[in-house]
Amino acid sequence: MRSVFFLGFLVFSFCISGSRAQTCRNYTFSNKNTYALCVDLPVLSSYLHWNYTPSTGTADVAFRHTGATTSRWISWAINPKGQRMVGCQALVAYMTSSGSMYAYTSSISSYRTDMPEGALSFRVPSISATYGSGEMTIFARLELGTGMVSVSQVWQEGPMSGPGTPGSHSTAGANMKSAGTLNFLSTSSTSGGASGSVGSEERRRNVHGVLNAVSWGVLMPLGVLLARYLKVFKSANPAWFYLHVTCQTSAYAVGVAGWVTGLRLGGGGSSNTGTHGSIGMALFILGTLQVFALLLRPKPDHKYRFYWNMYHHSCGYAAITLSIINVFLGLDILDPTKVWKRTYIVILIALGCAALIMEPVTWAVVIKRRRTERSQKHSAIVLNGARGNHDNGRSHDDGV
Repeated sequence: MRSVFFLGFLVFSFCISGSRAQTCRNYTFSNKNTYALCVDLPVLSSYLHWNYTPSTGTADVAFRHTGATTSRWISWAINPKGQRMVGCQALVAYMTSSGSMYAYTSSISSYRTDMPEGALSFRVPSISATYGSGEMTIFARLELGTGMVSVSQVWQEGPMSGPGTPGSHSTAGANMKSAGTLNFLSTSSTSGGASGSVGSEERRRNVHGVLNAVSWGVLMPLGVLLARYLKVFKSANPAWFYLHVTCQTSAYAVGVAGWVTGLRLGGGGSSNTGTHGSIGMALFILGTLQVFALLLRPKPDHKYRFYWNMYHHSCGYAAITLSIINVFLGLDILDPTKVWKRTYIVILIALGCAALIMEPVTWAVVIKRRRTERSQKHSAIVLNGARGNHDNGRSHDDGV
């Protein structure tokens, strides 16, 4: 009896697993739509169905996401430009406050986006969405043209941040693996294999952000503080100079590495990204000019030292101002958890407090030193004058 029960349990389990594996092929749409091709997408409990007409390059697609709730959105997109988020031509759907489904198109132009409604790079004559039994589905017709047979695809789901506003999706787990390639002529090339590419791009963006935040955003201001406040103390000479040079050259080297990773990432198409890239280029130029300033540094008593100081200080303070601005722009583009921006703000506050403390202290030292030097100079003048009078008196007496 136990053997029969165990055998029945195995058969039941096999049937369940088999039905799950065939969810896409055995699915029947309530609107009676039928599709020749479909695929079970590897993550996020999602499925894609489609019909494709090669002669016109038209695709009728249905993207399904199970386990959906009315407080979340879903999206499926293709990217003609490659395996990345920026450039995705997305279909988006969510349930409105009135209880009806709303579907629209959105062209993703930056990593920080709430997927605003807009036209795609190809025509979408029809788009609609349905919801029922925890399943959300987008239906659409895409007029792709005959040259877009194999494309990169991305699918996502996330929470609504407000009425009519999709919020940011998770940046961990399955949400970072929901990408692949799609061939409209078959299901063989459809996979989640592109997740590594999307994940590697995410890592490159994070590396770019960390390198530049540490170099331009922290080391560069720290090097300036070391030079400005330590050189006042005679006991710190010439240690302050070597600390300053070490800090600034390290900042430049790390910053150039971050700048190169930014060039490899390319632009995102948004005004924020364009501004970020332009400031990055300006920082690279200013940093390079500072390197040349070190090589061309005249001696302290040289007649051109005054002009060199103006050039060196102007470039340095301009670089620090732009670097802080650009770090915040970069954080807005990356859109990490708020703790990263707060951490950088705390670092800036710490550097600012150090400057507020050291500024009056060093001015007090300088003023005291100048008074001492002035007093010593005055005493020397008086002493020399007394000696001169004494010598003149002796000469007069000797003449007599």
